[in-house]
Amino acid sequence: MKPIKQIGTDIKVYADKLSREGFRQIFDRIDQLNVKKGVDTLGLDKFINQCAYLAAGSGVISGSGGIVTMLVGLPVDVVNLITQQFRVTMAIMYYNKGSYKVSFEEFMSLVAASLKVEAGVAVTKNIMEAVAEKLVMKLGARAAQRLIPIVGAVIGGTANYIFIKRMSESVKELHTITRPIAIPVK
Repeated sequence: MKPIKQIGTDIKVYADKLSREGFRQIFDRIDQLNVKKGVDTLGLDKFINQCAYLAAGSGVISGSGGIVTMLVGLPVDVVNLITQQFRVTMAIMYYNKGSYKVSFEEFMSLVAASLKVEAGVAVTKNIMEAVAEKLVMKLGARAAQRLIPIVGAVIGGTANYIFIKRMSESVKELHTITRPIAIPVK
């Protein structure tokens, strides 16, 4: 069993790697035009629900087979969960601004703020590390519960679904949605 201090150090190392490489790669692989089309077709709330169900699916899969599935599936689950959260954040930004093109820096500022990370600072390596560390801490607490196959599947799917739904509410609060209202002229 690793001492608590070592676990904390391991989380910081993983968060640093995720912030340096992972977030940018995930962001770059998301087709922002498809996010726009999804919001235009489904509406914002149905799009968010779709992303939450996609996240829940990977949570169910990674939690369903006990420790073996968890060890193999957890990295895929984490990447999918982050991807769905990024898609939801982009959808809310598009819905509010009317523009679907978002820069990585602007995007990470909103993600950081939605995770209750201090976003008053310019987007730097430190802010991305804080976001990564916060995500790893939230996701890591669930990993131990996923050891029991059936319970793990339910917990994994439910936790992912709730995470996406709560994060979407947090982003909505930060990015107050104010669609222009068309007033007909007589």
